[in-house]
Amino acid sequence: MWYDSSLRPEAALCYLNVVDFKNVMNTRNILILTSDAGFGHRSAANAVAKAFEIQYGEQAHVTIANPVDDPKAPVFLRSAESDYDKLAREWPQFYKLGYKLSDMAMTTSATEMAYVILIYDIIARLIRETNPDVIVITFPTYQYPVQAYRRITGHYIPIATVVTDLVSLQRMWFSEGVDLYIMPSEVAVNLAVERGIDPSVIHMTGLPVNPALADIPASKAEAREPLGWDPNLFTVLAVGSKRVEGLDTFTNVLNHSGFPLQIVAVAGGNDELYQRFDATEWHTTAHIYNFVNNMPDMLHAADCVLSKAGGLIITESLACGLPMFIMQIIPGQETGNAEFMKSQGAGDVTLTPLALLEAMAHWMVEDRALFRERAANAKLLGRPNAAVDAADLIWSLAAEGVTRRPSRFPLSVEQLKELLRQFGSTATA
Repeated sequence: MWYDSSLRPEAALCYLNVVDFKNVMNTRNILILTSDAGFGHRSAANAVAKAFEIQYGEQAHVTIANPVDDPKAPVFLRSAESDYDKLAREWPQFYKLGYKLSDMAMTTSATEMAYVILIYDIIARLIRETNPDVIVITFPTYQYPVQAYRRITGHYIPIATVVTDLVSLQRMWFSEGVDLYIMPSEVAVNLAVERGIDPSVIHMTGLPVNPALADIPASKAEAREPLGWDPNLFTVLAVGSKRVEGLDTFTNVLNHSGFPLQIVAVAGGNDELYQRFDATEWHTTAHIYNFVNNMPDMLHAADCVLSKAGGLIITESLACGLPMFIMQIIPGQETGNAEFMKSQGAGDVTLTPLALLEAMAHWMVEDRALFRERAANAKLLGRPNAAVDAADLIWSLAAEGVTRRPSRFPLSVEQLKELLRQFGSTATA
């Protein structure tokens, strides 16, 4: 079973305290620390938790927690998460500058220590009250308070980090104190080695996605029947959200293209976008949705995806063998994502409606030869079993425990304790 602390924040710190299951059925407690700055961190956490449920059932007791959700977390940290969308959407160049600055060695070290100071007590309390056999981290800055806890208390709980950026990885992802790295791509693996991570702790599983994506239907027609989609038309799944700008202008050009296709437009909870979709006079077969909870079913039923260059939608598309039209790139890690898709021949970057129309025309000619090539490349890159593979590796780590104790902190234990005391932390076990 698994538990998401975001569902009942008041229960997050007392969960699993009632009974010690460890001597029954070889059970293990797993604490997953995640973030809601973007969809990818939480999605990876949920995917791994679901994989533990599939693989280990009642033996796995999983808690998912975002430390910033704690009432005692600094308000500006919570605001930074909630403002992520606005910053990335409305001031992309400013976001890019911040991304670049945060990747410098000096600012990375400052950020690491800042997170130790600001949320050490919250994370220490989570660890004490969930009593984990392993800590899984899907947001890079949480690695450092956990390592501070291990150093101060001498309680060396193994750490597994699930990297959620496909290609462009900031320095904060890389720490010698991590016992297992779950990597999303070969590019990420190579970068980790370049930055000093022991190759023996690195495993390339792909980015964990919903395990349901691995349940491939026998045919597109079979997948479309319960959705009520035309079984014969080429199907474009246009995926929007509050982070995707102008998606309706891209679906509009397909709507007037005259190509024999159907458009599935998902607003992703963006009410304004949904209203624009709903008000459109459609000249081709169209299916309009706002927020959906059956995205794996939709991906299995589609032929291709039209969306931004987010790591999550790219990884999910590849897991289903779907090539992409990338219509928006947020500067920073998404730049690398788009370049990766293009270089691997698994998609086209079409940043204007006219560019989309031109690319679609190329895909549709000669019995869709170029589309089939793109789809074959996407299938080669896809890793639908990544979450299950990651869960198995993490389970083994929990059984093995920490076999080495490298330290990345420039401070001694006493210096670290004193620094935390100066900022009001208890800094105790």
